[in-house]
Amino acid sequence: MSYSIMEALFNGRIMPWEHQTTNSPERTELECRINQERLHLKEQLSSKDQERLMNLEDLINYATLDENIEIYSHGFTLGALLMLETMEKKEQIINR
Repeated sequence: MSYSIMEALFNGRIMPWEHQTTNSPERTELECRINQERLHLKEQLSSKDQERLMNLEDLINYATLDENIEIYSHGFTLGALLMLETMEKKEQIINR
């Protein structure tokens, strides 16, 4: 069964926020290095400072999420504008 993109988005068949980024070897290595540094830093901190570090990571994640939502929204809007412009050209071509 074939769905339009709008139907797929509406029905939840496509959920852009669940799309995983490419897991390249470079990205995997970077994430490994980040985790190693995080663990090393946590070992050096008191339990109170470890909690503060975890809270800082949460704040950074929330800020990143907000930014990603804004980027997604902007990209979606640009795509819609592109489609509107394309449909205008279609009318011009058909009505010649």
